[in-house]
Amino acid sequence: MFVVNPAAGAGKRDIRAFEAQVAQVYDDFTLRLTETAGDAERLSADASQDGYDVVVAVGGDGTVNEVGRGLLRRRGASLGIVPAGSGNGVARHLRIPMDAGQALRTLSLAEPRRIDVGYINDRAFFCTAGVGFDAHISRHFAQSRLRGLMSYARIAVGEYGKYRSTRIRLNVGEGAVDTSCFMLAFANASQWGNNMLIAPGADLSDGLLDVCLIDGLPFFRALRFGYSLAMGDLPRSGAAQFHSAHTVSVRAEAPLDFHADGEFLGQTDAFDVRLDPLALSVKA
Repeated sequence: MFVVNPAAGAGKRDIRAFEAQVAQVYDDFTLRLTETAGDAERLSADASQDGYDVVVAVGGDGTVNEVGRGLLRRRGASLGIVPAGSGNGVARHLRIPMDAGQALRTLSLAEPRRIDVGYINDRAFFCTAGVGFDAHISRHFAQSRLRGLMSYARIAVGEYGKYRSTRIRLNVGEGAVDTSCFMLAFANASQWGNNMLIAPGADLSDGLLDVCLIDGLPFFRALRFGYSLAMGDLPRSGAAQFHSAHTVSVRAEAPLDFHADGEFLGQTDAFDVRLDPLALSVKA
């Protein structure tokens, strides 16, 4: 089954043309369109229960997240991905082609593999979750009519000067530290999307979260951070601190924005993050 989010990325997907592409690769398939939030999760859970072998998310990381959550509810089918979103972080990490036709051919030849699943306050994520500035930007990005990297960058630059760090207690594994938090990212995969590598060493099947803490981001560090993010050498840049852990807890002095796979989830002052190793089958 192909679960298609017609509003993903720039939207206005030619559904008939895509269905014709699928028919060139698969003889037996079903295609379903989402109309509102939650549809992809419901459709994928039902498909898994109905005996489909693969449920393919056609959209961005938000669509992948919904389909993946549905498959976790009723296990049996593998997750497939045809990237069609703004960032496509999971697909890029898995080296799935960005072209739909090539992605379909790759999918048809791929063998299922198992990947880890992260949870932030019991909400599943497959790529990254975050607390602080990146979640703050996710909130504004969700409200914007414009999609894509340039829109995200424009919002980030506009909000950068207004945002302030918050004091937190960070418990990583068996260690605890009191620190400031401008941004705290929990990476299951290596990137946010668009090849912006927040955790270049992250592995989807190593049983560990890569935790990236930025306590503050003054101007010149921000320049170094942005350059290193694009070049894929952030751990060597000195702009961030990195940890690895199975579980993380955060207690903040004030409520902070948080997100899972780019979807803004709200604000709270307590975060519990964990990893469920090899919990999801992915055909990629």
